[in-house]
Amino acid sequence: MSSVNLAEVATFFTNGGAMIGEVRDILGGLHLSIVPFDDELAYDCAGLRPVTKHLGLSLGDRACLALAKREVLPVLTADRVWSELDIGVEVRLIRGNR
Repeated sequence: MSSVNLAEVATFFTNGGAMIGEVRDILGGLHLSIVPFDDELAYDCAGLRPVTKHLGLSLGDRACLALAKREVLPVLTADRVWSELDIGVEVRLIRGNR
């Protein structure tokens, strides 16, 4: 997970009222591998903007995709619109059809 996406997840918890110490404990218990959002990822993320703009993907979305592309890993998402992407990243939906 990129550090940008860690910030998004941590923000989700703090918006729900959790204290940052609690968030650290919760996320720390997951033993996630956090990858710094470096220059290379920043440029790759920016390069994804033109091909994802029509789908409304956020900076965080593109940060996730840029990391997956670099590491040649699939992305997991509940956002169905990602399945429309053709950027060389495997997209796995985590929810079935409803």
